[in-house]
Amino acid sequence: MKKQEIVEYIVSWLSGYAAGCSSKGFVVGISGGVDSAVVSSLCALTGLPTLCVELPIHQAASQVSRAAEHIENLMARHPNVERATADLTGPYEALIGTLPRQGMNYELTTANTRARLRMTTLYFYAGLRGALVAGTGNKIEDFGIGFYTKWGDGGVDISPIADLTKTQVFELGAHLGVCDSILRAKPTDGLFGDDRSDEDQIGATYPELEWAMAEWERGAMASDFEGREREVFEIFVRRNRANRHKMEPIPTCLLPKELKG
Repeated sequence: MKKQEIVEYIVSWLSGYAAGCSSKGFVVGISGGVDSAVVSSLCALTGLPTLCVELPIHQAASQVSRAAEHIENLMARHPNVERATADLTGPYEALIGTLPRQGMNYELTTANTRARLRMTTLYFYAGLRGALVAGTGNKIEDFGIGFYTKWGDGGVDISPIADLTKTQVFELGAHLGVCDSILRAKPTDGLFGDDRSDEDQIGATYPELEWAMAEWERGAMASDFEGREREVFEIFVRRNRANRHKMEPIPTCLLPKELKG
């Protein structure tokens, strides 16, 4: 992977897009993970105002400390980077307190509510600053298995790293000087208030999913594989099918002309 060339390309793309819509900079939610670290680093390199926002909701201490370390390092290197913290634990508890505490998929539903509350907050900051909300989804999450919250972390203005696999994001992170604590940490969405990783939730690692996506794109079928490979391929296909509604445009009911005439 031509890391420096990719960095320059994405930074140029970000700058051009911002100029085209008269944006005054970028807002990025910082989770303590590699995706948000890489995206905020790329935004910072444009020279445009870049606001890094911490959005804790019952967050694990390790995630909070990694996010803080990254922002401090980024601010030390880039004078255009600023920091904001919005502790959303209170607002989240107030919202959840008004809603039913039972039902199918309750834990997942409350996790998605955290992501949507964060999205709303990022757009608040973006509105105040005339800035764009930069998304932090990678290719596997956004176009492979749909591992994100619809209208949560999927609610963004631009997606700088959505054509990079997770492995490539880690490589770019190392090239950009992202903190070792982030590069060593297991990927997690941080939506459940515990230390469960993405792998715990999905049942496969990102390198495994990258393999499965490549095989799926070339037209492979589950019957082509055995053992662990078949298991991973089936996980990928199952999640891809279940989450197509996130990856495709909202369905629009188009009426026949004779009904509208």
